[in-house]
Amino acid sequence: MNQYIMFRRRREKKTDYRQRLALLKSKKTRMIIRRSLKGVRIQFTNSGPSGDVVVVERTSKNLSELGWSCHSANLPASYLTGFLAGAEALSKGVKDAIVDIGLQNSARSSGLYCAAAGARDAGVAVNIGEEAIPPKDRISGKHIADYAAKIKNSPAYQRQFSSYLKKGINPEKINEIFSHVKTEIAAKYGIKER
Repeated sequence: MNQYIMFRRRREKKTDYRQRLALLKSKKTRMIIRRSLKGVRIQFTNSGPSGDVVVVERTSKNLSELGWSCHSANLPASYLTGFLAGAEALSKGVKDAIVDIGLQNSARSSGLYCAAAGARDAGVAVNIGEEAIPPKDRISGKHIADYAAKIKNSPAYQRQFSSYLKKGINPEKINEIFSHVKTEIAAKYGIKER
């Protein structure tokens, strides 16, 4: 095979082959987390001789079935997507996983680590340190609710939360919606909430 063709994904900045090789050598299930401006995608995959086998795949769009109607790419949505994917992976026999964030920037308290924390809280042993996970009030969306309450009487409120208001959602109650959806997921998969 031509080397030019073989490393096309590296040239396109889609795959870091050294990182991928290290993850594959671990022989553990990989928890692949990818974020965009519109949502979060999580896959639990096992590697085999013929390629990766996806055990579970969930996106933040799946949360709407459980009552989540807020933005799909914020910290609470990332956590809940990780919680949902982790619960389903656990039900399919995945006990531990190694986090694969690909070429995305690794920043403490980011949505990537919220997703990993969600999977860990669902019961999957995930390799993340406590210092990388945001505080619980940020995971639950309390910071969004507090900000909405702070600017409620200003013109910025309508502009900042227009998508919430169009759907009839009170942005000051996002942490209540978060708690409801988390309880729904836990009840569906028989998980004791932490």
